[in-house]
Amino acid sequence: MHRRGVGAGAIAKKKLAEAKYKERGTVLAEDQLAQMSKQLDMFKTNLEEFASKHKQEIRKNPEFRVQFQDMCATIGVDPLASGKGFWSEMLGVGDFYYELGVQIIEVCLALKHRNGGLITLEELHQQVLKGRGKFAQDVSQDDLIRAIKKLKALGTGFGIIPVGGTYLIQSVPAELNMDHTVVLQLAEKNGYVTVSDVKASLKWETERARQVLEHLLKEGLAWLDLQAPGEAHYWLPALFTDLYSQEITAEEAREALP
Repeated sequence: MHRRGVGAGAIAKKKLAEAKYKERGTVLAEDQLAQMSKQLDMFKTNLEEFASKHKQEIRKNPEFRVQFQDMCATIGVDPLASGKGFWSEMLGVGDFYYELGVQIIEVCLALKHRNGGLITLEELHQQVLKGRGKFAQDVSQDDLIRAIKKLKALGTGFGIIPVGGTYLIQSVPAELNMDHTVVLQLAEKNGYVTVSDVKASLKWETERARQVLEHLLKEGLAWLDLQAPGEAHYWLPALFTDLYSQEITAEEAREALP
């Protein structure tokens, strides 16, 4: 049986229907976008009202400040993005994190001769609190991390390295790759590692382990103990727990500043 072809009228009708569906889909998408934009504006307005009402708590309470930062992040608002505008004028958060960043730099400079430019987040927190005094605005470790991320964005050599359940803060522009990071994590338990430790734990060849440790030594991030029993120990001064309680003397702080 001869099959009839599709007529020109049917083709035109089909194209018209497809065009209408496409047009309708565009209208729906535009309506949804407008509605989402309206909701976002409403959220931002409510957030500003919330900030105005609770600004004292946001300034003084670190836990409340973390929750407020999380609220801002959910709608794409960054109170730290600029030192001007509503957030800075209302809350002073821009100034707060700027001043905190300066304090972090001062502490890291003062301790660099001890730790080579690596410091645990806990020790940094402790030293910053000591420097601020008991009547100053309280600071949390979350505040420190946020301030350090802002310093990092400025290309100042600052970085955050996860180590076990905490972080090491890098304050010198040393090139550290994943190999260096995993060795730092390995050293967390004892404060030091050996070539044999690295080989056994990470299944590396001797040369790879030695190169990584020598790089840390070269950058001033590790100390070499040739008198240790067995084989040479590479100590990471940033992980010395007995240094955590030591205070920075005024003389050390003055000598560290340019």
